[in-house]
Amino acid sequence: MEIPSIDSINIHSIRKVLTANDISLTDKTNFVRKNKTAITNVVKNELTGLEFKGLMGNRPLPKFRPLKNSFTKRGDKILLAKTLGIPVSEVDDFIVKAKDFMKTLNDLNFLPNNQLEAIKTYVYRHGSIDDVVSFLDYELKHSKNLIKTLYSTLEYHSGGVADYFIRPIHRMSNTTMIKLYNIIDENLELARSTGTVSDEQYDEIARHALVKIYQIQNNSKFINAVKTYKVLNN
Repeated sequence: MEIPSIDSINIHSIRKVLTANDISLTDKTNFVRKNKTAITNVVKNELTGLEFKGLMGNRPLPKFRPLKNSFTKRGDKILLAKTLGIPVSEVDDFIVKAKDFMKTLNDLNFLPNNQLEAIKTYVYRHGSIDDVVSFLDYELKHSKNLIKTLYSTLEYHSGGVADYFIRPIHRMSNTTMIKLYNIIDENLELARSTGTVSDEQYDEIARHALVKIYQIQNNSKFINAVKTYKVLNN
């Protein structure tokens, strides 16, 4: 199904398109790209002054030191291997298998809590975008406080989604933005259906999440542009 004509771009119409099951991911991505300016204006207007101030205060530009980061990743992998009690060479396969369990069984209870937390921390630092998407979905599904978990992961300096995409090597595309928002919306819908989130809370949180994800994406593009500028001028 193609996206029907929209009279005006607002938070409601954006959410309606991004969460529609009968609209393809390609069409959603094209919608975001085609209406980039209008969506940006809507998102800016949705941010309160306090939220914007907090966002700017928590927006330090990272140091562009990929060599140092590669050593950091190597050290983190060694620590994760020790936590899991496996050889370093098996860490990547272990994460792949964990993702398979999440997708097929929706259950990682066989892992001690400290090991699960270690894997999640590693993924949000060094994992692939697909890893991050999968672990965010699992984290929201199994959170004892969905609202707190969601608000936290979308803030910087929380070790969550926002911190992952602040690194220049991790750029959030329109497709990734749509996937992230759909996962958040699906989990909010599930929480609403079980009564753990009210209709009013659902609407408020869904709006907030859309604004934050779009702002994180813009930060991601900005940081990537700074990285490109530094490379071209060195």
